[in-house]
Amino acid sequence: MSYYFSTIVDDSFDDAIVRVTENLAAAGFGVLTTIDVSATLKKKIDVDFPRYTILGACNPGYAHKALLAEDKIGLMLPCNVIVQETSDGKVEVSAIDPMASMMAVKNESLGGVASDVQSMLKNVIEGL
Repeated sequence: MSYYFSTIVDDSFDDAIVRVTENLAAAGFGVLTTIDVSATLKKKIDVDFPRYTILGACNPGYAHKALLAEDKIGLMLPCNVIVQETSDGKVEVSAIDPMASMMAVKNESLGGVASDVQSMLKNVIEGL
């Protein structure tokens, strides 16, 4: 089982971030965090790294359901989506598969929540 969904988009890197953010919002997700990994690596350890941004996406209703079912599930939230420049100059967008990450948690009541969020994130990626 793969732990992510992924697609290559025809957008520029910056346009991909805008479009992913808009598609996430249309699916009920907000972006709580934006981490520019490339800039952070350059600043902290002076390493040049291809453009790579992590978007921490959260659907409040589903996050609430997951937290009610498992109080430590916040360790696995938010759902990360990455936008990265590939070695051939394309832009790839990937999202975590929450079903894969929830397998580590032994709580059956999370299954429905994870399945719903999986479907939503998969639709976001496929819709790009």
